[in-house]
Amino acid sequence: MTEKQKSCRTAVFSALAVLASAAVIHYAVEKIDSAVYVNTADMEADRKIIVLDSGHGGMDGGCSTADGIPEKGINLSIMLTVRDMCRLYGYDVAVTRDRDISVHDSGVEGIRNQKVSDMENRLELFNKYPDAVCLSIHQNTFTDPKYSGAQMFYSSANPESERFAAILKDLFVQNLQPDNTRETKLCGKELYLCYYCTNPAVMAECGFLSNPEEAAKLKDAAYQQQVAYTLFSGLGSFIGG
Repeated sequence: MTEKQKSCRTAVFSALAVLASAAVIHYAVEKIDSAVYVNTADMEADRKIIVLDSGHGGMDGGCSTADGIPEKGINLSIMLTVRDMCRLYGYDVAVTRDRDISVHDSGVEGIRNQKVSDMENRLELFNKYPDAVCLSIHQNTFTDPKYSGAQMFYSSANPESERFAAILKDLFVQNLQPDNTRETKLCGKELYLCYYCTNPAVMAECGFLSNPEEAAKLKDAAYQQQVAYTLFSGLGSFIGG
Protein backbone atom coordinates (compact mmCIF):
# COMPACT_ATOMS: atom_id res chain seq x y z
CA MET A 1 0.00 0.00 0.00
CA THR A 2 1.40 3.41 -1.01
CA GLU A 3 1.68 6.35 1.38
CA LYS A 4 -1.02 8.14 -0.62
CA GLN A 5 -3.38 5.18 -0.25
CA LYS A 6 -2.66 5.01 3.48
CA SER A 7 -3.36 8.73 3.79
CA CYS A 8 -6.66 8.40 1.92
CA ARG A 9 -7.72 5.46 4.05
CA THR A 10 -6.92 7.34 7.25
CA ALA A 11 -8.93 10.30 6.02
CA VAL A 12 -11.91 8.07 5.29
CA PHE A 13 -11.74 6.50 8.74
CA SER A 14 -11.48 9.92 10.37
CA ALA A 15 -14.50 11.21 8.48
CA LEU A 16 -16.52 8.15 9.44
CA ALA A 17 -15.53 8.57 13.07
CA VAL A 18 -16.61 12.22 13.08
CA LEU A 19 -19.95 11.38 11.46
CA ALA A 20 -20.51 8.49 13.85
CA SER A 21 -19.67 10.62 16.89
CA ALA A 22 -22.07 13.37 15.84
CA ALA A 23 -24.83 10.90 15.15
CA VAL A 24 -24.24 9.14 18.46
CA ILE A 25 -24.70 12.43 20.33
CA HIS A 26 -28.01 13.00 18.54
CA TYR A 27 -29.02 9.40 19.20
CA ALA A 28 -28.25 9.74 22.90
CA VAL A 29 -30.51 12.77 23.18
CA GLU A 30 -33.36 10.95 21.44
CA LYS A 31 -33.17 7.65 23.27
CA ILE A 32 -32.33 6.46 26.78
CA ASP A 33 -29.26 4.23 26.98
CA SER A 34 -30.35 0.59 26.81
CA ALA A 35 -27.18 -1.35 27.58
CA VAL A 36 -28.19 -4.92 28.29
CA TYR A 37 -26.83 -7.02 31.11
CA VAL A 38 -27.35 -10.63 32.03
CA ASN A 39 -30.56 -11.10 34.04
CA THR A 40 -31.81 -7.60 33.15
CA ALA A 41 -32.33 -7.91 29.39
CA ASP A 42 -35.90 -7.15 28.35
CA MET A 43 -35.67 -7.74 24.60
CA GLU A 44 -37.89 -10.28 22.92
CA ALA A 45 -36.19 -13.67 23.10
CA ASP A 46 -36.89 -14.52 19.44
CA ARG A 47 -35.59 -11.24 17.99
CA LYS A 48 -32.26 -11.24 16.10
CA ILE A 49 -29.65 -9.31 18.01
CA ILE A 50 -25.93 -8.54 18.10
CA VAL A 51 -24.26 -9.43 21.40
CA LEU A 52 -20.98 -7.67 22.15
CA ASP A 53 -18.51 -8.65 24.84
CA SER A 54 -15.74 -6.40 26.09
CA GLY A 55 -13.18 -8.82 27.45
CA HIS A 56 -12.12 -8.68 31.12
CA GLY A 57 -13.11 -5.80 33.43
CA GLY A 58 -13.09 -4.94 37.11
CA MET A 59 -10.43 -6.85 39.00
CA ASP A 60 -9.45 -8.66 35.78
CA GLY A 61 -7.37 -6.32 33.64
CA GLY A 62 -6.32 -8.90 31.07
CA CYS A 63 -2.93 -8.46 29.43
CA SER A 64 -1.20 -5.08 29.40
CA THR A 65 1.22 -2.88 27.49
CA ALA A 66 4.83 -2.46 28.57
CA ASP A 67 3.86 0.74 30.37
CA GLY A 68 1.06 -0.97 32.27
CA ILE A 69 -2.07 -0.08 30.31
CA PRO A 70 -4.47 -3.05 30.72
CA GLU A 71 -6.44 -4.39 27.81
CA LYS A 72 -9.78 -4.14 29.63
CA GLY A 73 -10.05 -0.41 28.91
CA ILE A 74 -8.98 -0.76 25.28
CA ASN A 75 -11.50 -3.54 24.78
CA LEU A 76 -14.25 -1.43 26.33
CA SER A 77 -13.46 1.64 24.24
CA ILE A 78 -13.56 -0.35 21.00
CA MET A 79 -16.71 -2.22 21.99
CA LEU A 80 -18.66 0.93 22.91
CA THR A 81 -17.90 2.42 19.49
CA VAL A 82 -18.99 -0.80 17.76
CA ARG A 83 -22.17 -0.76 19.85
CA ASP A 84 -23.00 2.82 18.91
CA MET A 85 -22.36 2.18 15.21
CA CYS A 86 -24.59 -0.90 15.29
CA ARG A 87 -27.38 1.05 16.97
CA LEU A 88 -27.10 3.83 14.40
CA TYR A 89 -27.66 1.29 11.66
CA GLY A 90 -30.74 -0.11 13.34
CA TYR A 91 -29.38 -3.25 14.96
CA ASP A 92 -30.54 -4.34 18.40
CA VAL A 93 -27.46 -4.70 20.60
CA ALA A 94 -26.83 -6.37 23.95
CA VAL A 95 -23.54 -5.95 25.78
CA THR A 96 -21.96 -7.85 28.64
CA ARG A 97 -20.65 -4.63 30.22
CA ASP A 98 -20.53 -0.94 29.33
CA ARG A 99 -18.15 0.16 32.10
CA ASP A 100 -15.19 -1.14 34.08
CA ILE A 101 -16.82 -3.94 36.02
CA SER A 102 -16.76 -7.69 36.41
CA VAL A 103 -20.16 -9.19 35.62
CA HIS A 104 -20.09 -11.82 38.36
CA ASP A 105 -23.19 -12.37 40.50
CA SER A 106 -23.62 -10.23 43.57
CA GLY A 107 -22.42 -11.92 46.74
CA VAL A 108 -19.84 -14.18 45.08
CA GLU A 109 -16.58 -14.04 47.02
CA GLY A 110 -13.04 -14.93 46.01
CA ILE A 111 -11.33 -13.99 42.75
CA ARG A 112 -11.58 -17.47 41.26
CA ASN A 113 -15.28 -17.79 42.03
CA GLN A 114 -15.96 -14.31 40.74
CA LYS A 115 -14.17 -15.11 37.48
CA VAL A 116 -16.19 -18.31 37.03
CA SER A 117 -19.43 -16.42 37.69
CA ASP A 118 -18.34 -13.64 35.34
CA MET A 119 -17.73 -16.05 32.46
CA GLU A 120 -20.95 -17.97 33.09
CA ASN A 121 -22.95 -14.74 32.96
CA ARG A 122 -21.29 -13.63 29.74
CA LEU A 123 -22.04 -17.02 28.19
CA GLU A 124 -25.64 -16.83 29.37
CA LEU A 125 -26.07 -13.59 27.42
CA PHE A 126 -24.31 -15.02 24.35
CA ASN A 127 -26.74 -17.92 24.26
CA LYS A 128 -29.85 -16.06 25.40
CA TYR A 129 -31.13 -14.84 22.02
CA PRO A 130 -31.87 -17.34 19.21
CA ASP A 131 -29.89 -16.64 16.04
CA ALA A 132 -27.86 -13.86 17.65
CA VAL A 133 -24.43 -12.88 16.36
CA CYS A 134 -21.80 -12.72 19.09
CA LEU A 135 -18.46 -10.93 19.16
CA SER A 136 -15.94 -10.87 22.01
CA ILE A 137 -13.28 -8.16 21.79
CA HIS A 138 -9.80 -8.77 23.21
CA GLN A 139 -6.12 -7.92 22.82
CA ASN A 140 -3.27 -10.40 22.53
CA THR A 141 0.15 -10.78 24.13
CA PHE A 142 3.24 -12.98 23.74
CA THR A 143 6.66 -13.30 25.29
CA ASP A 144 8.36 -12.28 22.03
CA PRO A 145 7.47 -8.66 21.17
CA LYS A 146 8.02 -9.14 17.43
CA TYR A 147 4.56 -10.65 16.88
CA SER A 148 1.70 -8.42 15.79
CA GLY A 149 -1.62 -8.46 13.97
CA ALA A 150 -5.25 -9.27 14.67
CA GLN A 151 -6.33 -12.89 14.90
CA MET A 152 -9.81 -14.41 14.97
CA PHE A 153 -10.87 -17.47 16.96
CA TYR A 154 -14.09 -19.39 16.37
CA SER A 155 -15.87 -22.46 17.71
CA SER A 156 -17.17 -25.55 15.93
CA ALA A 157 -20.42 -25.28 17.92
CA ASN A 158 -21.99 -23.25 15.10
CA PRO A 159 -20.94 -23.78 11.46
CA GLU A 160 -21.38 -20.09 10.66
CA SER A 161 -18.69 -19.01 13.12
CA GLU A 162 -15.86 -19.88 10.74
CA ARG A 163 -17.33 -17.69 7.99
CA PHE A 164 -17.75 -14.83 10.46
CA ALA A 165 -14.11 -15.17 11.52
CA ALA A 166 -12.91 -15.18 7.91
CA ILE A 167 -14.85 -12.00 7.11
CA LEU A 168 -13.34 -10.18 10.09
CA LYS A 169 -9.82 -11.34 9.25
CA ASP A 170 -10.14 -10.18 5.63
CA LEU A 171 -11.39 -6.76 6.70
CA PHE A 172 -8.52 -6.26 9.14
CA VAL A 173 -6.12 -7.00 6.28
CA GLN A 174 -7.95 -4.68 3.88
CA ASN A 175 -8.48 -1.80 6.31
CA LEU A 176 -5.64 -1.81 8.82
CA GLN A 177 -3.05 -4.56 8.54
CA PRO A 178 -2.11 -5.37 4.92
CA ASP A 179 0.85 -7.48 6.05
CA ASN A 180 -1.20 -9.61 8.47
CA THR A 181 -0.87 -13.28 7.53
CA ARG A 182 -2.26 -14.74 10.77
CA GLU A 183 -4.74 -17.56 10.24
CA THR A 184 -8.18 -17.77 11.81
CA LYS A 185 -8.13 -20.56 14.38
CA LEU A 186 -10.57 -23.07 15.80
CA CYS A 187 -10.69 -22.46 19.54
CA GLY A 188 -10.62 -24.99 22.35
CA LYS A 189 -12.27 -25.13 25.75
CA GLU A 190 -9.73 -22.65 27.10
CA LEU A 191 -11.68 -19.93 25.26
CA TYR A 192 -14.78 -20.68 27.31
CA LEU A 193 -17.09 -17.98 25.99
CA CYS A 194 -16.38 -18.70 22.35
CA TYR A 195 -16.24 -22.48 22.68
CA TYR A 196 -19.59 -22.94 24.42
CA CYS A 197 -21.58 -20.34 22.48
CA THR A 198 -24.22 -21.98 20.29
CA ASN A 199 -24.76 -18.85 18.17
CA PRO A 200 -22.26 -17.69 15.54
CA ALA A 201 -19.42 -16.31 17.65
CA VAL A 202 -15.90 -14.99 17.22
CA MET A 203 -13.27 -13.87 19.68
CA ALA A 204 -11.37 -11.05 17.98
CA GLU A 205 -7.83 -10.51 19.24
CA CYS A 206 -7.35 -7.06 17.70
CA GLY A 207 -3.60 -6.87 18.14
CA PHE A 208 -0.62 -7.58 20.39
CA LEU A 209 -0.06 -5.32 23.37
CA SER A 210 3.35 -6.98 23.72
CA ASN A 211 4.41 -5.41 20.42
CA PRO A 212 5.50 -1.78 21.10
CA GLU A 213 4.39 -0.38 17.74
CA GLU A 214 1.00 -2.09 17.80
CA ALA A 215 0.46 -1.25 21.46
CA ALA A 216 1.02 2.43 20.68
CA LYS A 217 -1.66 2.24 18.00
CA LEU A 218 -4.13 0.37 20.19
CA LYS A 219 -3.80 2.98 22.93
CA ASP A 220 -4.70 5.71 20.43
CA ALA A 221 -8.37 6.71 20.34
CA ALA A 222 -8.37 7.31 16.58
CA TYR A 223 -6.95 3.85 15.88
CA GLN A 224 -9.46 2.30 18.29
CA GLN A 225 -12.23 3.87 16.20
CA GLN A 226 -10.71 2.36 13.06
CA VAL A 227 -10.65 -1.06 14.70
CA ALA A 228 -14.25 -0.57 15.81
CA TYR A 229 -15.33 0.37 12.31
CA THR A 230 -13.60 -2.72 10.93
CA LEU A 231 -15.43 -4.95 13.42
CA PHE A 232 -18.72 -3.19 12.70
CA SER A 233 -18.20 -3.68 8.96
CA GLY A 234 -17.55 -7.36 9.57
CA LEU A 235 -20.78 -7.73 11.51
CA GLY A 236 -22.71 -6.05 8.71
CA SER A 237 -21.08 -8.18 6.02
CA PHE A 238 -21.73 -11.37 7.94
CA ILE A 239 -25.37 -10.59 8.69
CA GLY A 240 -26.03 -9.31 5.20
CA GLY A 241 -24.18 -12.16 3.51
